[in-house]
Amino acid sequence: MGKGTIVMAYSGGLDTSICIPLLKERYGYDRVITVAVHVGQRDEEIQTATKKGQKLADKHYTIDARERFVHEYIFPAIRANGSYEGYPMGTALARPLIAGEVAKIAALEGSSAVAHGCTGKGNDQLRFDFVFRMAGLEVIAPIRELNLTREWEIEYAKEHNIPVPVAKDRPWSVDENIWSRSIEGGRLEDPSYYPPDEIYAWSVSPEKAPDTPEIVTIDFIKGIPHRLNGVEYAGYDLIRELNGIAGKHGIGRNNMIEDRILGLKAREIYEHPAATVLLAAHADLEHLTLTRQELAFKRMVDDKWSELAYMGLVHEPLFHDLNAFITSSQGRVSGRVDVMLYKGCCRVLGRSSQEGIYSGDLVSFDTTTIDQCHAIGVSAYYGIQARLVEQGKKKRE
Repeated sequence: MGKGTIVMAYSGGLDTSICIPLLKERYGYDRVITVAVHVGQRDEEIQTATKKGQKLADKHYTIDARERFVHEYIFPAIRANGSYEGYPMGTALARPLIAGEVAKIAALEGSSAVAHGCTGKGNDQLRFDFVFRMAGLEVIAPIRELNLTREWEIEYAKEHNIPVPVAKDRPWSVDENIWSRSIEGGRLEDPSYYPPDEIYAWSVSPEKAPDTPEIVTIDFIKGIPHRLNGVEYAGYDLIRELNGIAGKHGIGRNNMIEDRILGLKAREIYEHPAATVLLAAHADLEHLTLTRQELAFKRMVDDKWSELAYMGLVHEPLFHDLNAFITSSQGRVSGRVDVMLYKGCCRVLGRSSQEGIYSGDLVSFDTTTIDQCHAIGVSAYYGIQARLVEQGKKKRE
């Protein structure tokens, strides 16, 4: 007698596609239900996942979560200046949302088991497992549990007539959402290997970018971008538009060595044009609108927020606490930022805000608002403890 129904997070790629027959052959499940979640992949990719899921699985769901992803995950990441080891997180932000949608379908279908196609070496296994186990579900991970290699998977797919867009000479593994695109696998695993230009889809190389810079203007309300070049956009559309503009200038490529959650170092390649520009603009606007003390404390909060988000620990109580502080801090982060895009670089040129705590009058050399003599008393005490220590040293000599 079979084990009944299992629900699987499905991308349409090699790993998740071969899991469908494996869950029946090796684990004894009678029915496999696949769930593809649209978080901003290319339309062709989500269409392919839908068609393959409908063909290979016993039942398939495709869920459009694009706007929810932007409002509930990307906007908080912008407010938190969310980055990990120097790059904007994309995959890490999307995994908890995807896992949550799969858990909902499992409840709808009356299944107590869920599956994913993650390996035992990466981060995604932990991000999925955490959300699934929070929902009280049994987790099956065939790629991890059966110690499968990429080469074995490709051969297995051929034997089972499973179409996969992967060849042995170009075995790239791509994960994409509206915020970020990651590329890994094959020769890219060698840190010394120069990545070919063919792996990039959202950006041109800086060398091929236009010789003329372009300036974009971004308006924020309470830390959230809402207008690009004077035009009001819905969140998803703003990011998509800016991806196109910044990508043509070669903005947002990362080729780096990353420390995974398990401690393994991995060579990772990312594209995130809009994320690069929006995070730079937002951080700059904070410097105009927040106090020195707020900025100093928020840097620590942002670092911890990013670490927890990278790990997928979105249900950790501390994560909710940090979000409460960040939300409060963004009450005055409204204004406009002008950013220049040029051959792989984005640079803030100017910023303005009604909430800004900058005073041109007070800092001007020609101001008469502040009597400079008032600083004399401050200067007399400034660094007094260091002076006393030095005086003590001289007395003891």
